[in-house]
Amino acid sequence: MISCCGVLTTLGGILFSQADTFAIAMIARALIGIGTASVLMATFTLFSHWFSKQEFGRVSGFMVAIGNLGNLTATAPLALAVGAFGWRNSFLVAGVVQALVTLLVFVKVQDRPGGAFVREEDVVHPKISMMTAWGDIFGTRDFWLLGILAFSWYGNYLALQALWGGPYLMEVLHLSRGATGSMLMFTSFGFIAGSSCVDVVARRFFKSYKKTLLAGQMALLLLMTAFLGWAESIPQPLLPGLFFTIGMAVSSGVMIYPIIRSMFPVRIVGTALTSLNFYVLMGAAVTQQVMGYIVGSYGTLATGISAAALHTAFMFPIVGLALSIALYSRAREYGQLS
Repeated sequence: MISCCGVLTTLGGILFSQADTFAIAMIARALIGIGTASVLMATFTLFSHWFSKQEFGRVSGFMVAIGNLGNLTATAPLALAVGAFGWRNSFLVAGVVQALVTLLVFVKVQDRPGGAFVREEDVVHPKISMMTAWGDIFGTRDFWLLGILAFSWYGNYLALQALWGGPYLMEVLHLSRGATGSMLMFTSFGFIAGSSCVDVVARRFFKSYKKTLLAGQMALLLLMTAFLGWAESIPQPLLPGLFFTIGMAVSSGVMIYPIIRSMFPVRIVGTALTSLNFYVLMGAAVTQQVMGYIVGSYGTLATGISAAALHTAFMFPIVGLALSIALYSRAREYGQLS
């Protein structure tokens, strides 16, 4: 699956670099989107066969950290490459690199370890149908509670990082576009740093994935209230620290993946991970859209978006996260750490 989707991503990247009409460019972007859609969940499914439940939290955290390094590469480094070589050549090189990586995955990566390394949990149970797997997954109350928290977690992150953090910084705090981009990058730095060490925190301090997730989300909840007004009283030199700390708190959400790994048998864990990821992506899409409606209800001022409009809009993800934390606190513990 990863290799086939890698081919689609390669075709999309190369086609985009050669596009001479808007329609072709849109088709190329769609191919890139479809091609990249499976990578994280398919990789986690591979990890579930190669690593034990105790190891899964660490490797999934590293995977998310590396993925966010890719996101950073697609910002300032890509801008520099476009300035030096042009956007067509830059995307062409990206497509060629994707082709080489896809070939390596196809040739080198194995679905499961072979020989004596095969674990009992991989071979005892026969495969089951997708509908049966969905029945087990969606029939589990704690999966719904975790899904609701995942929805709110990523909704808060993308509300800040992808769409509404920029307008807040420029319209309310009056930062320049360049300073705004640099400020939001600190959130990514915090997310990368936190994802790399969150499993260590879970093992050494909380002894629990659930407690680590709840503690991090409560920290995120408190920090997100900054965009209800008190961020405006922080001296500007301290703002990078706020955004970095928010990124660290966001990284606690990575704990949803080892929790799912511990919640279901390995034969359906890939389906469970993908089902959970639906909540993650829907949280991002719905939250940003609803916030847009809220901002739009205030109308557009001659000077831009009002502070009151953005304060009210940020109330939506913040209240949602508070409710999600309260609901998930009632879930049972999975993957208790010693």
